[in-house]
Amino acid sequence: MSGTAYDVIIIGSGPGGYTTAIRAAQLGLKTAIVEREHMGGICLNWGCIPTKALLRSAEIYHYMQHAKDYGLSADNISFDPTAVVKRSRGVSGQLNGGIGFLMKKNKVDIIWGEAKLSKPGEIVVGAPSRAAYEPQHPTPKGVKGHGTYTAKHIIVATGARPRVIPGLEPDKENIWTYFEAMVPPKMPKSLVVMGSGAIGIEFASFYRTMGADVTVVEMMSQIMPVEDPEISALAKKNMEKQGIKFVLEAKVSKVEKGNGQITATVETKDGKTQQITAEKLISAVGVVGNIESLGLEEVGVKTERGCVVIDGYGRTNVPGIYAIGDVAGPPMLAHKAEHEGVICIENIAGLHVHPMDKGQIPGCTYCNPQVASVGLTEPKAKEAGYEVKVGRFPFMGNGKAIALGEPEGLVKTIFDAKTGQLLGAHMVGAEVTELIQGFVVAMGLETTEEDLMHTVFPHPTLSEMMKESVLDAYGRALNM
Repeated sequence: MSGTAYDVIIIGSGPGGYTTAIRAAQLGLKTAIVEREHMGGICLNWGCIPTKALLRSAEIYHYMQHAKDYGLSADNISFDPTAVVKRSRGVSGQLNGGIGFLMKKNKVDIIWGEAKLSKPGEIVVGAPSRAAYEPQHPTPKGVKGHGTYTAKHIIVATGARPRVIPGLEPDKENIWTYFEAMVPPKMPKSLVVMGSGAIGIEFASFYRTMGADVTVVEMMSQIMPVEDPEISALAKKNMEKQGIKFVLEAKVSKVEKGNGQITATVETKDGKTQQITAEKLISAVGVVGNIESLGLEEVGVKTERGCVVIDGYGRTNVPGIYAIGDVAGPPMLAHKAEHEGVICIENIAGLHVHPMDKGQIPGCTYCNPQVASVGLTEPKAKEAGYEVKVGRFPFMGNGKAIALGEPEGLVKTIFDAKTGQLLGAHMVGAEVTELIQGFVVAMGLETTEEDLMHTVFPHPTLSEMMKESVLDAYGRALNM
C-alpha cells in the first residue's frame, strides 16, 4: 500500500501525542498520528480543559454570591446547569477543532482507527475494539483509514482511563467517573467523592460551590496526598469552612443503590464503619494506563503496574518503540506528557537533549483555594538527607491579596541549608497555579536563594509573596 511508510507514527492524539507530532514535523520527519476517538484526547475533551471551564463558572458564581464584600449588589443569584455544561463542552469543541488545524498546518497525517503493533516498526489500524465513551467525531476529510503502516519509530501515547475498584464499578447513573461528573443532567443536591487527588478535589470544590452537600473519603491521612502536609492542611481547613466534609484514613467498602440515591458504607482504618447517603458517588481513585489491545506484550515491550516502562528519553526495552505521557507512568499530567514527547522526538532526531527530570514537573489543583507545587515537600527533603531552611509567607501579609479579597493562603519555600539550592515550592491560595511557574523556572536554572532575593518583583502583585517566602527562609522577611 503506497503512502503508508513514515519516519514516526504516534498512537494517540492527546496533549503528548499531538505535541510530539508537531515537533516531529518541525524536525522534518514524515509523521502520522493514529486516533480512535477524538483529537486532543482525554485532557482536552474530558479532563483538563472542560473541567477548568466548569470551575470558572463556579468561581464567577461564588463571587456573585459575595458581591457585597466588594461593595456591589447582585440579587436573586442563580445558575442554569444546562448552560454551565454547554459552555464547558463548547470550550472543548473549539479547541478540538484547533488540533485538527494544527495537524493540517504541520502536514501530519491523521489515521483514524485503533492501532495495534504487529511487529517493531509496523502497526495495523482497524476499527476501535470498544465503543467510544463519547460519540465519535466525524472523520476529517483527507485522513487515512484502516490498514497496515510502517515507521522507523513508533511512539505510544494512548493515555489513561479512570481506575475501577471491584465492587464499586461506575454505572453512569449512580456512580460516576469524571466523564459523567462533567456533564450532569442536573446538579445533584448531595454527593460522595471517593478520592482526594486533583480530580476528586476539583469536583468536590465545583459541586460544593454550586450548592451540593459534599463528603470526600480519602484513604490517606491527608487530602491531596502528594502535596506538602502543611499546604494540604490549610487547603482542607479552608474547604471545611465552605462546608465540604472529609473522612480521612478511610475507604468506601460498599455502595447500595436505590430510590435515586446511593448509600456508601465507609470503613475507617480502625475498623469502624459509617453510612453516608447521597444522590451520587464520584469515583476519583486515580487512573490506569491504556496498555491493552496495543500488541505490547506480543512484541515484547515491558510493562509494570499497568504502565509502559521507559527511560528518561521515552525509550522502551524494544528498539524503535517508545512511550510517553500517562501510559508511561506518573506523574499523570498533560504538561509532563508534552515535555516527555518533545524530549523523545528530539532524541530520535539526534538533538542533544536532557532526560526527563520528574522532580521539576509542577502540579496544580484548580480547586478553591488553588494548590500548586514543584519539587520536594518538607518531609521528603528531610527524608532525602537535606538540612533545610524553610520560608513561609501568608497571603494576609500581601497588599494585592487583601485588595482582591483573597487573604487566605500561604507560599512555602524549601532550600538546602548548605548550598542555597531551591528544593521545593508549595502554595495554596488565589491564582497560585499561575504563580508556580516562576519557581519552576528558578529550579530549572539552578537558582539559589541569593538569586531570588536579588530579583525585583513588581508591586502590588501576588508574586511578591514568592520573594518574601524566600526572604523568610533566611530570617529577612520585610512585610511580616
